[in-house]
Amino acid sequence: MPPNFKSHRVGDATITKVEEQELRNVPASFLYPAAEASNITGTDGALREYLEEGGDSFRLSVHTWVVRTPEHLILIDTGSGNDKERPRNPTFHRQSIPFIERLKAVGVHPEHVDFVFNTHLHVDHSGWNTRLEDGKWVPAFPNARYVFPRLECEYYSSADSHNEVNVPSLGVFEDSVAPIIEAGLADFIQPSGGRYLDIFEFIPTPGHSVGHMSIALRSHGETAIFGGDIMHSPVQVYRPDLNTVFCEFQSEASASRLRMLNLLADEDALYLATHFPASSAGVVGRVAEGFSWTYF
Repeated sequence: MPPNFKSHRVGDATITKVEEQELRNVPASFLYPAAEASNITGTDGALREYLEEGGDSFRLSVHTWVVRTPEHLILIDTGSGNDKERPRNPTFHRQSIPFIERLKAVGVHPEHVDFVFNTHLHVDHSGWNTRLEDGKWVPAFPNARYVFPRLECEYYSSADSHNEVNVPSLGVFEDSVAPIIEAGLADFIQPSGGRYLDIFEFIPTPGHSVGHMSIALRSHGETAIFGGDIMHSPVQVYRPDLNTVFCEFQSEASASRLRMLNLLADEDALYLATHFPASSAGVVGRVAEGFSWTYF
């Protein structure tokens, strides 16, 4: 499948999705283990269109958002990376994907990237922070400042994170985060969030992971919000109570999701998801029964 290079304009910023890979036939029963089948498939056409043919599995995307402002070139989340040892997560084990070539196809050369933002430090959001060179993990974007949620770094560098829900991300801190910190290229966002580069705001949305952040971009009266893994599919717009199998802190995840949906509707913001299929971008509206989703 060809990469998705659709762009969006928000104030002075241009935002482009560059896809690393598409995940096909992800079972609904796996992704949302607490949901009954009727919650996912149902009779609502608005939900069915996000499912694979047959109605019992999802198509998901893994990608990076490229943000160009008049001053800077920024990447938000970096996919799963190449050559990573993920024996307990076969989907992302020892990959060889031409992702850097895809970035170059939209004019993004690694040495020209100014900043890399990670919403959180899971396997499919941090992998291209580093690349393998002569047996060592080195920064993939050598002139960039990498911006990490501090609480994520503290948690994933400790034994506290060595639990069953984090098995898919074992090794990520060691090969995709620690080398950045050791190279002196890391900046840290406090758990309370805050502003960065004037037009960005890190918004605490914990639950999916311990220090998960969503990121708002506000420019000339327009707003875009990069949601990280606060939602994996548009189904959660309609059912914000549904958590994924990857949400470590379930009650916090649901609460963060509901707050974000209200913020998106209140600000009429462009929502830029990390795993929604197709364009991965759209708007959340209010309807009598809750919220609605419209792709852009």
